[in-house]
Amino acid sequence: MPDLELPVVPHDKHGRPLHDLRISVTDRCNLRCVYCMPREFFGADHAFLPRAELLTFEEIARLVGVFTRLGVEKVRLTGGEPLVRRDLPGLVAQLAAIPGVRDLTLTTNGVLLATHAEVLAAAGLRRVTVSLDADDDPTFMRMNDVGVPVARVLAGIEAAETAGLGPIKVNMVVKRGWNEHAVLPMARRFRGTRRVLRFIEYMDVGSSNGWRLDEVVTAAEILEMVGGTFPLEPMPPTHPGEVAERYRYADGGGEIGVIASVSRPFCGACSRARVSADGQLYTCLFATSGHDLRALLRDGASDAELEANLRAIWSARADRYSELRSAATVDLPKVEMSYIGG
Repeated sequence: MPDLELPVVPHDKHGRPLHDLRISVTDRCNLRCVYCMPREFFGADHAFLPRAELLTFEEIARLVGVFTRLGVEKVRLTGGEPLVRRDLPGLVAQLAAIPGVRDLTLTTNGVLLATHAEVLAAAGLRRVTVSLDADDDPTFMRMNDVGVPVARVLAGIEAAETAGLGPIKVNMVVKRGWNEHAVLPMARRFRGTRRVLRFIEYMDVGSSNGWRLDEVVTAAEILEMVGGTFPLEPMPPTHPGEVAERYRYADGGGEIGVIASVSRPFCGACSRARVSADGQLYTCLFATSGHDLRALLRDGASDAELEANLRAIWSARADRYSELRSAATVDLPKVEMSYIGG
């Protein structure tokens, strides 16, 4: 049997390989979280992308196939809220069938997960990450701004575990003055459950969330809150480029993570590319502009031409926004998180 040809992985200007791909399947969401889609900017009159401007499932699958030729092995579906995209299990099945995709995952707010978990698992989804910003209804409802209770998300987590979509990661964005009091209760709830709780510093993604540095609860503060009650020990990363710093409970109660883009930037190991729902490729979460892949797809570009374009874009990449963050960069008109996922 002939040897399989290994992909020639492109490296950017800082020597970072392309490894992970995040694909937004919709810019719509059924929540209005204050740090992502605040209601004053995403109200009833907000113009979402027309369906014709979204990449089709076939276009997404074709792009993923080309990305695997560049070394991408991990693909994550995001949004907006990906589960509001109709027939999403069909896309999951297409992506799961691509030989180079070794890890196919989904980030969701969990509101619709109880309904979809079993069919997603059957289609080939491997794991899910669920967003939950507090474990008490008053705080969580204030954060999501549509009145969704905690129980709805917890039911989704249970359904995902039953369907085999585990171990579950739970993401909590911590914003000062809103939910920092929920850090320890969240840690207490998920200790010993095999669900890995990850605390995320409030980030200046996009331009609509009114980000201020004094609203950031830093990783050091979070670790002090949790570790003061449940002693913690650092853990090594599971793979190069992992964004979460890992800590285990000293008594064996599992682990937590902190994602500290603001206070402890990890640009130096970033290996992620992001494709928006309308086919723009972004090489940084804090990007101000993207590269139009949809036009290439719809203008008849061959797979070889797509691969050459992707290789050139990544090879020219020099992004390190979090390491350079300043008062000037914070005010740049960056792409919204709801547009390209987290």
